[in-house]
Amino acid sequence: MNELLREALKKMPQRTELKRGMVLHFWPEVVGERIKSVTKDLRFEGERLIVKVDNEAWRHEIHANRFSIIKRLNDKVGSKVVKELIVRA
Repeated sequence: MNELLREALKKMPQRTELKRGMVLHFWPEVVGERIKSVTKDLRFEGERLIVKVDNEAWRHEIHANRFSIIKRLNDKVGSKVVKELIVRA
């Protein structure tokens, strides 16, 4: 079943948009409850994932861990959809 789904995804013209939607869906699972609770307005601008937070302390914390978060998100969806994570306060 897993292989069948992968093959179907390869043939979809909107594959990138679907993977981006999956990244947004898996954000809470990947970053955990604490970070999820302080992030808002997640969106893609091309290959960049833009995240807004309430204060500078959280911006710094997420920014410091951005490479790990990007890797875990991309691993979760099986594609290098997120190239850059931008955190704004």
